[in-house]
Amino acid sequence: MCGLAGFFSDTLTAEQLRKSLCEMLRVQAHRGPDNVGIWSGTVDRVGIAVGLNRLKILDLSDLANQPMLSDDERYILVYNGELYNYLEVRKELADSGVVFRTQGDTEVVLKALIKWGPPALTRFNGMWALALVDRVGGVVLLSRDRFGIKPLYSYQDERGLYIASEIKAILRAARKKFRPSPVTVNAFINQNLLCTSEQTFFEGIDAFPAGHCAVIHLNKLAKKPNATRYWTCPTTVADIPNEDSLVEQVRATFIDAVKLRLRSDVPVGVLLSGGIDSSAIAAVLHFLEPTRNDIKFVSAVGVAGQDEQPFIDTVANHLGRHVEKVVLDYSATEAFDLITNVSWFNDEPVGSFSTVAHFFLMNRAKDLGVTVLLSGQGADEALCGYKKYVGFYLQELIRSGRWLSAVGVLRSFLKTGTVLSQIDYHEAKRYFPRWLRLPENDVRGRALSELGEWIAVGLNGSGLVRRQIADIERLSVPALVHYEDRMSMAAAREIRLPFLDYRLISLLVPLAAEYKLRDGWTKWIFRRAMETLLPQQIAWRKDKQSFVVPQNEWFRRELLGEMQKLVQKDWITEELGLIDRRKFRARYESYLRQTAKGRLGFKDIFTPVALELWARRFQCYLTC
Repeated sequence: MCGLAGFFSDTLTAEQLRKSLCEMLRVQAHRGPDNVGIWSGTVDRVGIAVGLNRLKILDLSDLANQPMLSDDERYILVYNGELYNYLEVRKELADSGVVFRTQGDTEVVLKALIKWGPPALTRFNGMWALALVDRVGGVVLLSRDRFGIKPLYSYQDERGLYIASEIKAILRAARKKFRPSPVTVNAFINQNLLCTSEQTFFEGIDAFPAGHCAVIHLNKLAKKPNATRYWTCPTTVADIPNEDSLVEQVRATFIDAVKLRLRSDVPVGVLLSGGIDSSAIAAVLHFLEPTRNDIKFVSAVGVAGQDEQPFIDTVANHLGRHVEKVVLDYSATEAFDLITNVSWFNDEPVGSFSTVAHFFLMNRAKDLGVTVLLSGQGADEALCGYKKYVGFYLQELIRSGRWLSAVGVLRSFLKTGTVLSQIDYHEAKRYFPRWLRLPENDVRGRALSELGEWIAVGLNGSGLVRRQIADIERLSVPALVHYEDRMSMAAAREIRLPFLDYRLISLLVPLAAEYKLRDGWTKWIFRRAMETLLPQQIAWRKDKQSFVVPQNEWFRRELLGEMQKLVQKDWITEELGLIDRRKFRARYESYLRQTAKGRLGFKDIFTPVALELWARRFQCYLTC
């Protein structure tokens, strides 16, 4: 929805603060092209400047611009996100005597926080990052939504405290160079992991934790605030009367999650891929609004036979809806320039070419005039949709001594021919203990050579539900919502995620594994819940390939010349001690010699290249 920024200092003048804030807002202006607002002043002898780049979604009037002040001007709010249940919260507040002057959600957030304080956050159903300044109390409340869908970063130095929606805004205002975080880079190079902790790629710049809030006392500005958790994903589920009741509960909760996310004063669309997740969103939308032809379905397509067009067409024909097909036809020769450009918007290295594809898709949505888009992100983590969960489930059964059940589960997936047929070593090796992995040359440079830490990504002695929660909190969802937010906001588009409605997550994640993985099917309970709204070949589809970029082929053929030029040049990451270019060149040569089923996969080559291209784009902000 927007991009917020703030600068708090007890050493700078008001003019200096305001100038720095203007720079922060300017560098993330793509997030909110509709309005720029700034408030600056002094509280407890501390200078404050807060501002917002606004993308208008709810209440398009200027009255809803930010920063938004309370009626008595005691409180100042900058808020990035959407409160989907704002009408319900507004009614509750109005019934208690609260008066409103706007029709949007920002004023609801402001007045809910004034009336209820931080406990108001537990009443919110939405996505947000916010800063609320209390000029009388001399405090600032920071908060981020339960799943970190909307970003919030902070950095503290001798000049003061900076907060922003994007890292580059802090880089611009801090006016210094940052050391790449060794631990963060190490996780990326070794395991292709992103956003697994609060530490970003820039040492000292932290992501505010999802599902937390913090109170900053302005007279203790130098003290790092303690973030406290206001929401935790439950691990147990209420008693289920019977299976049919559960199916109905899942269906009803999902329908309401989609319904809330259709609230908008600007055009809405659905990203339709042809898999069950996005198809279910499209089907529910049609169920709720069968006559609304203004809601566009947007799909990414590519080379015939390597995309989801037959499944997209099946859903579109079933619903009687037109689909805007976006052909992502960029060539391999553009790949490196595109990754470099996209890295700027992403702030951190990208994990694959799919981020580039998403960037193109969002820009096409902008051309189509669609401002808000619903996406199926989060479904795989909530419903055990990834291949790995079958392995984790088998491991859990074996550890608990349920050998016969494990054999039955394995047999059912082999018989159905769903996920097990798609597993290969390249993808599975990240879940192996190090002693089981085939030897590979270590391409890390001197700054990382002493780091032996590997982030544990297996069951690690816990059960399947705990592993799902780890994916939601650290290992999967944070990276997915990071790139979806950055690529959508690069084009001033807003992504909404029904599967990350906290009510749905609270219902699905704690369920026993047999409700998610049954009879050779992933997402079993959700398939049951949606089968009345979807074609059978979609509800019970065996595979899901999404948009395919021929990444392996590119690195072996089309990009061969570019790669050879790249490895011959000086690397910034080598100067920074992150990559040993000679060892990487040896790895790439091994990759070219091996067969398609060899020990090295696409990401073993892509990740160091992506890191280098990111470093080139952010070179002026990096130091050893």
